[in-house]
Amino acid sequence: MKTRYSIVFYFLCFYLGFFILISYKVVEVSTKTRLYNDIETIPSNKVGLLLGTSKYLKKGTVNLYYKYRIEAAAALYKAGKIEYVLISGDNGTKAYNEPITMQEDLIKAGVPPECICLDYAGFRTFDSVIRSKAIFGQDSITIISQPFHNKRALFIAKYKDINAIAYNAQKVSTKYGFKTNLREVFARCKMVLDFLLGTQPKFLGEKIIIDELTQPTNVQATN
Repeated sequence: MKTRYSIVFYFLCFYLGFFILISYKVVEVSTKTRLYNDIETIPSNKVGLLLGTSKYLKKGTVNLYYKYRIEAAAALYKAGKIEYVLISGDNGTKAYNEPITMQEDLIKAGVPPECICLDYAGFRTFDSVIRSKAIFGQDSITIISQPFHNKRALFIAKYKDINAIAYNAQKVSTKYGFKTNLREVFARCKMVLDFLLGTQPKFLGEKIIIDELTQPTNVQATN
């Protein structure tokens, strides 16, 4: 009996490992031609989708992922590669508001407030990408984050018929980003499961036309 259970266990481990590997590799292979590091060669888009993250780490220091994403979004805007920045992040509690914090720092970096849109319902990358089309009506976007994150976002966009490219914010060191890179492996598995199960964003809501914005728009999540 123990032998039978051992065989089942090994088979489960094998298939789980195979699923993790395929989930990770399919994202790598299918998105590499749509990633850009050079701001001079990246095509222009009306909207840049800036994926949210926390500004500070638990120990109180500035999160380098955050810092480099802000710099990348500001650089794209100043180079004329995007006209608007759509910040999509988590606003799960009153005390935690990624979009507002990123908006403040983008303005400090030289992006006019009337060119910034806020989406509070970007609780995860899956939601942020889908909402860029479902709520903000964008069929073509420039995603802004670090390379590992951009690849997953691009895969989601492709699956949802969004013509997306991505601009890579500066990387962090391997040691600094070890836990984040490890989480990314499982995040890609979760993404594949979301597609297989037909998962939808946590919140949708009324459509917003970015072209008509004349001031910062705070998009509240609604059921």
